[in-house]
Amino acid sequence: MFHKVIAAKPLQDFHLLISFENGELKTYNVGQLIDEWEHFKVLSAIAGMFQQVKVDVGGYGISWNDDADLSCNELYRNGVAVDWQIHSLDCGGRH
Repeated sequence: MFHKVIAAKPLQDFHLLISFENGELKTYNVGQLIDEWEHFKVLSAIAGMFQQVKVDVGGYGISWNDDADLSCNELYRNGVAVDWQIHSLDCGGRH
């Protein structure tokens, strides 16, 4: 089962606010990946790159370029649930 992404909003300290098709909102810490994986280092090395996150066609993931991307299920499984009432307008969620 896929937990499709409908919106991704960059936050401070390399965190993302992710809105899923099922109505859930989660935050995801990309900073941990920047420290671990070479192809994510570009997100901190190039000013403004992290803010250019986009949802892939069909909502099966997010990406910044051909090398730095994350699947929808990675974001869902390892994201931290947040109160949708606080963030729903900011992330384009359907709540």
